[in-house]
Amino acid sequence: MSELTAIEKARVAAKAGLDRKARDPVVLDVREVVSFADAFVFLTGGSNRQVRAIAEAIQQALKQRDERPLGVEGLDDGRWVLMDWNDVIVHIFQPEVREHYDLERLWSDAPRVELDLPPPDDLQRSAN
Repeated sequence: MSELTAIEKARVAAKAGLDRKARDPVVLDVREVVSFADAFVFLTGGSNRQVRAIAEAIQQALKQRDERPLGVEGLDDGRWVLMDWNDVIVHIFQPEVREHYDLERLWSDAPRVELDLPPPDDLQRSAN
C-alpha cells in the first residue's frame, strides 16, 4: 500500500476523473462527520460509457500508486459507480442520478477540499 494520505488519494482520484472529462468534481473531508471514511469524491459522467471510463482511469491512477480498492460496484450498469478505497469513497454518477440522490447535501457539514485545479476557463481551453 502506498503512503498517500486520504486527501492526497482523493485528489489523485478526482484528477484522474477530470482527465477523462468528468464534470463537477467535489471532494469532501468527512473525517469529523463519519467513522468509515476520511474523504468522499463526487464526479459526474455524461453516459454509461463515460462513467465506466472515469472509474477505470481512477483505478489505473491509484494502482500506479500501489493502491487497491476494497470494492467497486456499478461498473456494469454505469449509472452510479461506487469505489471503496478504504479511507476514500468515490462516487461517479450520471447527472440525473447524482441530482436524485444529492449525496453532497447529506454530507454538507463536511468541508470541501480544494483540488488546486486551473480555473474553469483554462480547463476548457486545454480540452480543445
